[in-house]
Amino acid sequence: MTKAMAPSNDGQVIRRVLVANRGEIAVRVQRACRELGLEVVQVYSEADRDSLAVQMADYAVCIGPARASKSYLLGERVVEAAKALRADAIHPGYGFLSENAAFARLCESEGVRFIGPPGDVIALMGDKASARAMAVAAGVPVTPGSSGTVSSPAEAKAIAADLGYPVILKAVAGGGGRGMRVVEREADLAASFESASREATAAFGDGTMYVEKYLVNIRHVEIQILSDGDNVLHLGERDCSSQRRNQKLVEESPSPALSTALRDAMGEAAVRLCRHVGYRSAGTIECIVDPAAQRFYFMEMNTRVQVEHPVTECVTGIDVVKEQIRIAQGEPLVIRQSQVQLSGHAIECRINAEDPARNFMPSPGRVDAFRVPGGPGVRVDSHVFSGYVIPPDYDSLIAKLICWGRDREEALARMRRALTELRVDGVHTTAPFLLRLIDSAAFRQGAVHTRFVESFIQETSS
Repeated sequence: MTKAMAPSNDGQVIRRVLVANRGEIAVRVQRACRELGLEVVQVYSEADRDSLAVQMADYAVCIGPARASKSYLLGERVVEAAKALRADAIHPGYGFLSENAAFARLCESEGVRFIGPPGDVIALMGDKASARAMAVAAGVPVTPGSSGTVSSPAEAKAIAADLGYPVILKAVAGGGGRGMRVVEREADLAASFESASREATAAFGDGTMYVEKYLVNIRHVEIQILSDGDNVLHLGERDCSSQRRNQKLVEESPSPALSTALRDAMGEAAVRLCRHVGYRSAGTIECIVDPAAQRFYFMEMNTRVQVEHPVTECVTGIDVVKEQIRIAQGEPLVIRQSQVQLSGHAIECRINAEDPARNFMPSPGRVDAFRVPGGPGVRVDSHVFSGYVIPPDYDSLIAKLICWGRDREEALARMRRALTELRVDGVHTTAPFLLRLIDSAAFRQGAVHTRFVESFIQETSS
């Protein structure tokens, strides 16, 4: 239910934030706002009318039907809601409008602060081809590939012939595994190119492609960045190599595969790139790492808060979302790089409403009972409660389970305990699968790569 209007403010400082998202990230952002003493406006679709985010907000307004294209993706409607309810700023969370340069510019033009980088920087780094060019200009290593975008399957074939197979086709506007195809042989390239381009056009409105050499047995490691425009910090790395179909399942910090020298080099490169493009806000530099050679390559930049940001918060003690808001407010970062210290080890498991026994088919529906784990070193970020109905219209993520320990062994022990304590009745979840995954010998030894989960599924289902 929409709550009554409160008195307006003078618009000079951020006092009221509109949360332009849903689910666990909307709840997470609201909690950061509360700790900063800010009021919250929550927008919602008809499917989310009874959501926890709506219940928690000071004010809430429905912006459309369940379909995201008719609600959460309508930037003009979101800005209208912000102005009508006198919000000073908009936090986009992740997904939806979070990396939409036009939306950031719209906020700027309408006098509503966008809690994120400037629209021009989003456009520059959100286009994977231009981001790659910026990395080269900043002296950051990149994976061998096309020097720019590729206009046709024939052009992609010529580049792939020089690179050697396998190659990976990527949409410049892609994300979350969409608009990406690994091609093992020339005969499959044309169909894969057209398929990836169509998928990216449907998801992001841009089917432009480029080509990279596909490296095998590599890890996906990313660097968390905070920048106020002058002071640029890196907050260590997150290892996101445990993926299924390019969707991350488990993330941890620090990575068990990096030497101190490589960790330092990646952090310095991430800072250098952010300085080069004039970045401001929280962001993530995503890299491919060859653990055998102890080499890394820039892959892309995410100009928003990441799903997996809690693992960084656990090992650094820095609240990434609150710092985002402070930066948008114009406040300088008070911490310096020498003060950033990583303590212990953190692991995050993404709990999705999916049925692993049925090829991870989504499992929406009513949650009859929801019991979260607790105890030392356990954090749960979720929007679910007993009686909540998971709608079929959105991403299947229902909770993030994060465990911290003094070392990796303790963090893993706590994760095993927490996954066992977690109870979600009424729908299928990936929790039992994740418990088996982290108990595998390869995961315990830290010997995973970006195709590890697929091989684990094949081995355990045969």
